[in-house]
Amino acid sequence: MRAFEAATRHLSFAKISEEQNVTPAAVSQQIKKLEDRLQVQLFGSKNLSLTLSDDTLLVLPGIKGGFDKMMAPVQSL
Repeated sequence: MRAFEAATRHLSFAKISEEQNVTPAAVSQQIKKLEDRLQVQLFGSKNLSLTLSDDTLLVLPGIKGGFDKMMAPVQSL
C-alpha cells in the first residue's frame, strides 16, 4: 500500500524507488501484486509517465486519509 500511495504522488517508479530505497523493478512488482490481489488496473501510462486509473481515483481519498491518520500520532512525538 505504501508503494501504491507513493505512486499516486510521484507518478514515477524511479522516484518511488529513491524514496523507498528499493529498485524500480521492486516497486513495479509491488504494484503488480496489488493489482492482481484487487483484480483492477490501478495505473496506466502515457508519455513514459504513470497515469491514475478511474479505480485509483475512486479509492485514493480514503487511502490517503488512512495514511494521514496513522502518521498524526507519530508526528506528535
